[in-house]
Amino acid sequence: MDAKIREFFDSVGSFFTGGDNVPWCDRDVIAGFERDVAESGSAEAKNEGLMRLSWALVHSRYPEDVNRGIAMLEASLDSSASPLQTREKLYLLAVGFYRTADYSRSRQLLEQCLQIAPDWRQAQTLKKVVEDRIAKDGVIGIGIAATAVGLLVGGIAALATRKK
Repeated sequence: MDAKIREFFDSVGSFFTGGDNVPWCDRDVIAGFERDVAESGSAEAKNEGLMRLSWALVHSRYPEDVNRGIAMLEASLDSSASPLQTREKLYLLAVGFYRTADYSRSRQLLEQCLQIAPDWRQAQTLKKVVEDRIAKDGVIGIGIAATAVGLLVGGIAALATRKK
């Protein structure tokens, strides 16, 4: 019985916190990747370093890092050499938009990823997380609206009974 109660509270907690499994990246890792990019000699090494840096930025806990990663990825998307590289950049952009709570844009990018690689589990998993988040936000929005209407009706009813 105790385990069932704990499971219930864990599920309620993850509902409100958005319990996803998208990893986070610390600023010291970002700084290391920035050094790697600055010290890279060849164009190929620099491009690989920029991809690692973009990954780290969109997985950061800080919105300014995430926005910087999004900008870097958007700027480099047109210069992708292969469908695999395009898929990776689209996925990282989707992570970035997920982190900034732009869930519809994230879902759109994930659908583009899945057009390139329909069986890519990582994109499928994130798309499910994004869609669950969109649904949760809708439920919470409906709850807030219903509460506001209830308070308004209750206030009107209280005023009406008070005047009689």
